[in-house]
Amino acid sequence: MSKNVRINDRIRAREVRVIDDRGTQLGIMHPLAALDLARQKGLDLVEVAPNSIPPVCRLLDYGRFRYEQTKRERESRKTQKVITIKEVRLFPKIDENDLRTKTNSTKRFIDAGDKVKLTLRFRGREVVHPEIGQGILNQVIESLGDAAVIEQAPKMEGRSMTAMLSPRKEASRPRRAAADGVEVPTGGEV
Repeated sequence: MSKNVRINDRIRAREVRVIDDRGTQLGIMHPLAALDLARQKGLDLVEVAPNSIPPVCRLLDYGRFRYEQTKRERESRKTQKVITIKEVRLFPKIDENDLRTKTNSTKRFIDAGDKVKLTLRFRGREVVHPEIGQGILNQVIESLGDAAVIEQAPKMEGRSMTAMLSPRKEASRPRRAAADGVEVPTGGEV
């Protein structure tokens, strides 16, 4: 964004609205007059709102302006959380231990704060019995308990049945507090 900002001699408007370094409006004037005013104060004339009529320019130190702008962008990037979707693949004829392992990995993904897409793939004639697949997906969802929220209920898509789960927001908060060293009271302790 800072690369597109016009400064000093690069401002091509006929008239500009000028704001000084303290934030007071100096009015509408010719860019050369505003540039002379900026040079008298030892500052730069920076076009901050090029799309307004007339364009708005500020008298400020361009180096400091650019530094603060990149600092703000860095801070906003830090606060962004990348949401990843983990996929767990299941089959209608899955063994009990395999199902338990898949359920544990799903729980681990949910606890880490990731969304989980449960995909149950039907092979051959298995597609004739979607209720078996529905039962397996419901079994996985029930075993997660209150840790996950069903974002998309199980539904058929071609030869597969999918469901989308996301972590419950309240469930992840106590874990953060415990990581910070704050005691979190839990029910049932004597």
